Amino acid sequence: MLNKGAMKWLSQLAQAAFLLVTAVAVYSFVSTVREGERLRVCTPLCHLKPDYAARNRTAPDFTLDTLSHGKINLASLRGKVVFLNFWTKNCGPCLEEMPSLAEFTQSMRGNKDVVVLTVSTDESLDDVRSTLNSVIGQNIPFIAAVDPESKVVGDRYGTKLFPETWVVDSRGVIRARFDGTRDWNSPLVRQLVTDLTDPLTCSVEFEKGRAVGDEASTCEDVGT
Repeated sequence: MLNKGAMKWLSQLAQAAFLLVTAVAVYSFVSTVREGERLRVCTPLCHLKPDYAARNRTAPDFTLDTLSHGKINLASLRGKVVFLNFWTKNCGPCLEEMPSLAEFTQSMRGNKDVVVLTVSTDESLDDVRSTLNSVIGQNIPFIAAVDPESKVVGDRYGTKLFPETWVVDSRGVIRARFDGTRDWNSPLVRQLVTDLTDPLTCSVEFEKGRAVGDEASTCEDVGT
């Protein structure tokens, strides 16, 4: 027979063991949830393979005239994710992707934290309107601006080939750049942009369409 002291010691030992097992189980559960969330938020970026992705460059500010929003200033859009597309009427691929960009804009209408802004290097707003009307019709869903001397597109952003699309987060930081055409009206694009409105976002960096840096293996984990 165990005396009372021994029984009390065994009881305390059992409680300690139970607490330890519970703590390990909770830690394992939380770690699994965090890992799952990390993979979820990185899935769009890893599959889309942007030509550039990081979180250390602030988007150059600018002010331009637009078709229906007067003058627009990029800095005034802080607090929102800005989907910024550069194009010109003489760029066939630019015009080919415009319908999908318009559809993407329509799909994001319910999200007030996202702004789609296109910037054309053509001669005038009338030129921009005429081109867009011929490609997507009278209803132009996104904000359309003009940069006739390419002081923003060419000088500040260094764009030489069109189309080029930049994703700028709510703090004004460039998070991704895509060179060339894409199907913008896709679930992956919508998730990428929507996730940038949340605190937890992907840290994988890309250069020339390839994942690089300490988090590059994440894209292997999501199966890309």
